[in-house]
Amino acid sequence: MLKGSLLWKIKSHRGQKERLYRLQEDGMTIWFESRFQRAHSKQIFSIVHIEGVREGYQSEGLRKYGSSFPEKHCFTIVFKGKRKNLDLAAQREEEAQTWVRGLNKLMARVKAMSQREKLDHWIHDILRQADKDKDNKMCFKEIKNMLRMINIDMNDIYAHQLFKECDKSNNDRLEEHEIEEFCTRLMKRPELDDIFYHYSGEDCVLSVEELVEFLQDQGEKTNLAHARRIIQTYELNEKAKQQDLMMLDGFMMYLLSADGNILNQEHTRVYQDMNHPLCHYFISSSHNTYLTDNQIGGPSSTEAYIRALMKGCRCVELDCWEGSNGEPVIYHGHTLTSKILFRDVIESIRDYAFKQSPYPVILSLENHCGLEQQATMARHMKTILGDMLLTETLDGQVPRVLPSPEQLKGKILVKGKKLPDLRGDLENLSFLSDEEEEEEEERDGRRSSHSLQDIKPLQAKDASQVSQELSDMVVYCKAVPFLGLEHALRNPQAHEVSSFNERKARKYIKESGNAFVRYNAQQLSRIYPAGLKMNSSNFNPQEMWNAGCQLVALNFQTPGCEMDLNDGRFLENGCCGYVLKPRFLCNGQSTFQPEAPLQGSSHKSIMLMIKVISAQQLPKLNKEKKNSIVDPFVRVEIHGVPIDCDKKNTLYKINNGFNPCWNEKLTFQLRVPELALVRFVVEDYDNTSSNDFVGQFTLPVNSMKEGYRHIHLLSKDGASLSPATLFVHVKFKWL
Repeated sequence: MLKGSLLWKIKSHRGQKERLYRLQEDGMTIWFESRFQRAHSKQIFSIVHIEGVREGYQSEGLRKYGSSFPEKHCFTIVFKGKRKNLDLAAQREEEAQTWVRGLNKLMARVKAMSQREKLDHWIHDILRQADKDKDNKMCFKEIKNMLRMINIDMNDIYAHQLFKECDKSNNDRLEEHEIEEFCTRLMKRPELDDIFYHYSGEDCVLSVEELVEFLQDQGEKTNLAHARRIIQTYELNEKAKQQDLMMLDGFMMYLLSADGNILNQEHTRVYQDMNHPLCHYFISSSHNTYLTDNQIGGPSSTEAYIRALMKGCRCVELDCWEGSNGEPVIYHGHTLTSKILFRDVIESIRDYAFKQSPYPVILSLENHCGLEQQATMARHMKTILGDMLLTETLDGQVPRVLPSPEQLKGKILVKGKKLPDLRGDLENLSFLSDEEEEEEEERDGRRSSHSLQDIKPLQAKDASQVSQELSDMVVYCKAVPFLGLEHALRNPQAHEVSSFNERKARKYIKESGNAFVRYNAQQLSRIYPAGLKMNSSNFNPQEMWNAGCQLVALNFQTPGCEMDLNDGRFLENGCCGYVLKPRFLCNGQSTFQPEAPLQGSSHKSIMLMIKVISAQQLPKLNKEKKNSIVDPFVRVEIHGVPIDCDKKNTLYKINNGFNPCWNEKLTFQLRVPELALVRFVVEDYDNTSSNDFVGQFTLPVNSMKEGYRHIHLLSKDGASLSPATLFVHVKFKWL
């Protein structure tokens, strides 16, 4: 890999380009060169941004366009976030294997790296870029250029003074060990020094007893043995470690580790009771799962299903239409979105349904096919999914209560229309006059768009009927039109699911909140975005969760605050896609008032006090403009019941994205902390236009750790911005 390989990049039958790919000496970066006629373009990507590597024809691109290369020569690099897959083919099988094994080994190495090691790699990468003449020495001009690259506009006098102090050889150039000292001084964290010396006292080392005191102030359950384990894990100095002492560097290592994270690490695994009925959980759900872009002309892809499932999504949507050659297709009808085969989607679901989570996946079918292709759909699901597909109730009886995620582990459920349990003339099919609300509302919305009036998808004349074969696939998620809350509460049917567009759901929440909460305590409801949103924007899912709605379906392909909230909601419980609702939303006994706290919540109000201390290594937004440096500020947002929703900002810091320091206290009162999410947002202040997004992190209040904590920031599409962090202090006070 260090020597480099000529690999074919495969984009289409004609779009196959040979490029040189080579691993950089840092072992963290892949460099590649592309040829455009006589011009050469050199680009890189980081191992940090790779999600996984697939061998053979395991991507949509290679299945479509890779047939001119032997399958064993092909592999796919899957990136985090929204970046498209990189489909490659090697000249020899051995070469492909070298890259697959090598990339997996490097990814494992990156995963095992500490935050301090990531920081060291980041700064060395910056140094390599700043050393223009590649002589491993840096003049003051190169140092100044490096400072701009790392997002800091340091005063020339101070920068030159620091440069001269490190220039021990007095030759106006920093050599390797001098550059290292310059970086060490640059990376100093005065705010961590103050905390460390407060607990360590005059000897400037932490004893086991002093570390226990610090941990207790952090809100940790601790003892001497626990403190010793921390020292043995994070202390860098062997002599100090032997004497059970912790020095400043070890203390910093601890605070930058998972143990110093704001997210409770116990919540990164499944820790909740998974034996409640399905309707007692919030369930990660996707709308128009097949789309990778907007719902008017964007491409449909099986990769969109894979990405959603790998994010822990447990309810995906399949918008099924009549296809050619007897094969049903999936796409957004009445639009210009591309089509994919139903069969290919089911194969992708089979392969990825349970890689991220073992708990059940729900296939939400929106059916526009005739009886013949419905039978084909049923046959594909049965053949491809095999034993994964649930085709009968667990006890053989009509369900009075939904089974639990634990009981349905490894199972795929179909949500769709079901024939009445009648015999005679209705043995094989039945005409169902009531359409699912989502289909009706979306079709009306699409037809109202003049530019799309002439687009006529293949919807069979008998699409309003349901074949016996497809009906038999539906067990616990029978899609029914909603006949009103009074009827639903008088005649509860655990296995029935109704869909509501966001406007209908808001209407029920506003006018009949208590009844809607009771309804959601006994059966599933699915909420989806309004059909007229051309850009596939999302609604705020929090207001639906407040009412106990389980299947709050969002456009996963559209980044923004709404998807940040969804990612934050399902960050806990091991990212398994199921989060147990608060008890008062499961028993249906709460008193729901949209503008007031929910009566019946199990805890008293709390005061949440967050001190925003500092940020580290924020990304440079405009890399083209060397002198463009961010003016960062932090906004802390509370998303919960309406009375708890709030947001507060720090002041902005001019020209410092490297180590800005605020030390500002922000205080929030939470009446229903069980439902609240906290979103930390960093933005670049601009007094002439809207502020630019820098990074964010969202998590449930119940998953926050108290004390001094680091927050590892994410990009707009949810990818890591490592090594960018926020440093905060969190304190809860029960009222």
